[in-house]
Amino acid sequence: MWRAVVEPFDLDQHELALLTAMVRQVDRLDVLERLIESEGVMVRGHGTVKIHPAVVEARQTAIAIARISASLRLPSGDEDAQPERPQRRGAARGVYQFPSGAA
Repeated sequence: MWRAVVEPFDLDQHELALLTAMVRQVDRLDVLERLIESEGVMVRGHGTVKIHPAVVEARQTAIAIARISASLRLPSGDEDAQPERPQRRGAARGVYQFPSGAA
């Protein structure tokens, strides 16, 4: 992933830091997915069955990857569909919240 982004784009230092964080998160997600595959989605303990903690962590890691990716604003790779799309960058959006009373 690192080479796929660094080779075609001229990134600033702060963008390289974001890319480093994203690559680490992708590696972490791979480890979590292997753990879930080997141990299962559910765990048993003390007479209860609950979702494996790695599933929760994998979800949070995937969210982090999406946010970092959005911050980098890299093209999607589908240049034929949007040939004039500029490479824009900006901050990721904040945490989404439900309006009060909704849930």
